Amino acid sequence: MQNISISADLLSNPLCEQDQAFLDSMTALDTAMRRMDSFNQEKVNQIQKTVIDPLKKYSGVFPSLNMAVKRREQALQDYKRLQSKAEKYEEKEKTGPVMVKLHQAREELRPVREDFEAKNKQLLDEMPKFYYSRIDYFQPSFEALIRAQVVYFTEMYNIFSELTDQIDQAGLTDEQRERETEAKLSELRALSIVADD
Repeated sequence: MQNISISADLLSNPLCEQDQAFLDSMTALDTAMRRMDSFNQEKVNQIQKTVIDPLKKYSGVFPSLNMAVKRREQALQDYKRLQSKAEKYEEKEKTGPVMVKLHQAREELRPVREDFEAKNKQLLDEMPKFYYSRIDYFQPSFEALIRAQVVYFTEMYNIFSELTDQIDQAGLTDEQRERETEAKLSELRALSIVADD
């Protein structure tokens, strides 16, 4: 948008009213800046759709994975706690009450162990799949990003080529343009309002 503002300011310069060639150049510049802004906005929209939105969607999976890891960790803690309890009864003298408590501890341990093993197995199965799927998930996004960049820079090249053709003085080489620019800068430096640095 700032480019459009600059070109609009140049178009409103009184010199445009006096010099048709300058007006034509500034009109061409203003048109190029508007086209650039349009293509830039299109590129931003494309990046939003092809990269940023998929990244947000992908990162939305992490909270559920984190919860699954936390549930597995909690199941592991419960399993260890009950296993330790059962082991204590196994180490004690095998009396009737101890055997009853050992049996109860083993009965409590079985569903907790099964729960932990199921959660652990699920994570061991799904985490590698999730990890390796990221490449397949992001590949199209990166390809779209590269295509958007190629289109954008191709369009910028075309815009500036057209602008150069419109405002360029025909037949001047780069060396001639450089000499002309240096001569104009020398004139400016020679003005009394320019301070020597």
